[in-house]
Amino acid sequence: MMDFDILILGTGPAATQVALQCSRRGRRVAIVDPRPFGGTCALRGCIPKKVFVRAAELFDWIGHAEGTGVRTEGAAIDWAELIAFKRSFTEPVTPWKEGMFRDAGVEQFHGTPRFVAPQRVTIDGNEVESRQFVIATGAVPRPLGIPGEGLLVSSDDFLELERLPKRVLFIGGGYVTFEFAHVAARAGAKVTVVEAGPRPLARFDPDLVDGLLERTREIGIEILTSMKVESIEKRGGGLRATIASDLKTESNEFDLVVHGAGRVPNVSGLDLDAGNVRFSSKGVEVDDYLQSVSNPAVYAAGDVAATGAPPLSPVARKEGEVLVHNLLEHHKKIPEYGPVATVVFSVPALASVGLGEDEARQRGLRFSTRTGDRSGKNSMKMVGARHARYKVLVEDSTERILGAHLLGPDAAETINLYTLAIKHGITETELKSTLFAFPTFGNDVRGM
Repeated sequence: MMDFDILILGTGPAATQVALQCSRRGRRVAIVDPRPFGGTCALRGCIPKKVFVRAAELFDWIGHAEGTGVRTEGAAIDWAELIAFKRSFTEPVTPWKEGMFRDAGVEQFHGTPRFVAPQRVTIDGNEVESRQFVIATGAVPRPLGIPGEGLLVSSDDFLELERLPKRVLFIGGGYVTFEFAHVAARAGAKVTVVEAGPRPLARFDPDLVDGLLERTREIGIEILTSMKVESIEKRGGGLRATIASDLKTESNEFDLVVHGAGRVPNVSGLDLDAGNVRFSSKGVEVDDYLQSVSNPAVYAAGDVAATGAPPLSPVARKEGEVLVHNLLEHHKKIPEYGPVATVVFSVPALASVGLGEDEARQRGLRFSTRTGDRSGKNSMKMVGARHARYKVLVEDSTERILGAHLLGPDAAETINLYTLAIKHGITETELKSTLFAFPTFGNDVRGM
């Protein structure tokens, strides 16, 4: 039986930090993953997704070039070439990570881990004991429980499509759906989005979501709200989806149906009960130090941990940093996240940080809202952006920025200025008095 100081389940950002730093500090460390090493962000999420989105952004900008002196006839997204370009980012990841682990002295297992005791797992039949464990297995698509669910493709599958079908249905109106729907539409597909709730992107500011929906419909994407996909079945060479609301039921034909209806912590198959690791639908239950509430030998981080923090890669990295300290030192740390910016990488992008209006009111805060349309600004006109809006919440008594919500081609970058302001208490007056480079997107902050 093999024995280690720390066994890490998963190879994403949190897991990688713990493995490398703890091994370099003299611990006997092993890491295991049934999938290629690298984790979701690098292989199946953030990075390859943004490669796709960048293609859609470029195509969109070309579409706005008329009248600017730039000739753009014949512009198109070549799907096969886009996939090849994406793979130039993802294919080096696994050998690179394996090399890092090898150089750091981390033992590597390619297999499926399963607890058989509080401090013991099997990995494809081989028993491994460890003094401590880190569970960082991420999240997986949420089971939908509908007939024909096996015919759906995941976002992982979408990133590997050798060709893009003509008719694509996305189930769910979350950020992954909108990102891929905007890419697919600009690559020539007829796209439909079905959202069970009354509005998509429910966690984002509704006024800015309305602006995004306006642009989404302009590029030909059909948005169906308050409707559910009840079943999927093969029909000829395609798929038939039965879509229902309280008032009607209809069946439509598609070539591809994509699961975009949320993800859940990836705990299935780990047999956490055998390891005395308590978990819920929100993930592994941990205390403030990311330690299991039922098995002190186990820690968890990232999307699989029930911390209440947003399931984002920067959050996982922060938790990885904290776990390194907590595994190696006697005095433990609590992760301090601060404001966490979230972005829908649609085209245009939708970004948010801090409080929304409803949350600020629920907290009893007195604030003023700065809101407006930026499409008339020179920075927006230069890139043909007709859908660019903002909403900034400013506390009346202190001028502190409470929250910022942006829609526009610059939103994913500009939101970082507001994140910095909220974290460090920079006031509205201080922001407006700062001399940013001009003309830039960032300089528009002074006018918001």
